[in-house]
Amino acid sequence: MMAAQFNLDVVSELKKILPSFRLSVPSFVVRELENIKKRSKGRTKAVAAVAIKIASSSPLEIKDIPLLEGEYVDDALLRISHVLGTNDRELRRKARKREITVIYLRQKRYLAVDGHLKH
Repeated sequence: MMAAQFNLDVVSELKKILPSFRLSVPSFVVRELENIKKRSKGRTKAVAAVAIKIASSSPLEIKDIPLLEGEYVDDALLRISHVLGTNDRELRRKARKREITVIYLRQKRYLAVDGHLKH
């Protein structure tokens, strides 16, 4: 959601960083964004709406991936990801422990890569 807040074309930036990767968003992330949009007001609601629109746009594809019983979204992301885009500090730390490459927003202007991209 942060990329939407700071007016960054995250899809174009991801295509530059990951030219040979297929960009996808798990369906459970989209559902979480929809829940944030439903229960929020003002700026948070608007940012969630933009994030949903970005997740639904080409070249991103929404992959139908279910959460396991009792599984949280962050745990599912760690389970399925090889490369993970997040600004959540704790999720980034957990991903690096598992040797998952993390892409995150830096200085509100550009995307940075933490780890090595494996093709």
